[in-house]
Amino acid sequence: MNENHEMLDLLKALTDADRLRIIGVLAKCRANAEEIASRLHLPFRGVFNHLAFLSYVGIVSQADNLYELKTEKLDELARQQFGKERPGYVPAPDMDEKARKVLATYLNPDGGIKQIPLQPAKLRVILAYILQAFSPGTQYTEKEVNMILARFNEDISGLRRDLVDAGLLARERDGSRYWRVDRTEQEKAGDA
Repeated sequence: MNENHEMLDLLKALTDADRLRIIGVLAKCRANAEEIASRLHLPFRGVFNHLAFLSYVGIVSQADNLYELKTEKLDELARQQFGKERPGYVPAPDMDEKARKVLATYLNPDGGIKQIPLQPAKLRVILAYILQAFSPGTQYTEKEVNMILARFNEDISGLRRDLVDAGLLARERDGSRYWRVDRTEQEKAGDA
C-alpha cells in the first residue's frame, strides 16, 4: 500500500463515529468482537465489519480472538504524514532576490497565495506573479478573470481590484472585458 492510500484509509477509519468508539474501547484493553458490541450497544455484524477494516488499515491486530489497538502503527502513520517538512514554493532562480524572498514567504507549495501582503512593494511582487496567468493580447470576461484568480486565493474581487489599481489589468468601464496591460501601455499611462 503506498503512503497516500495508507493515509486515506486511516482517515476513512477515523471519520466513522462507531470506529472511533471501537478504538476507544481498544485503547483501554484488548477485547473480542462480542465484548465490544455489548459495551457499545452496537450490532455484532457492524462491529465485526469495523474491526475488519481497522485490521486492514493496520491499526488493530487480532490474536486468540482478541483485538488490540496497535498504537505504534498510529504513531508511525502520524510521523509519516505530519512529521516531515513540507516543501515551500521555490521561485525561479533568475528572479530578483527580493522578489524571490517575497514569493517564498507568501506562497503555498502549490503556488497559491497563503496571505496577501499589505505592504505595497510586496503586494506588487505578488500581483506581478499573478499577472503571468493572463496571456498578453487576450480579452477575458469577468467570470474568466475570477476563475483564474480563484486558483491563487479566495479574495477574488480584492485581487482583481488590486490588479486593475496597479495598472496590470485594464477593464471596460462596465467590467465586461479585462485584458493584461503590456509595458508600452503602462508607460503611456504613466506619461499622461
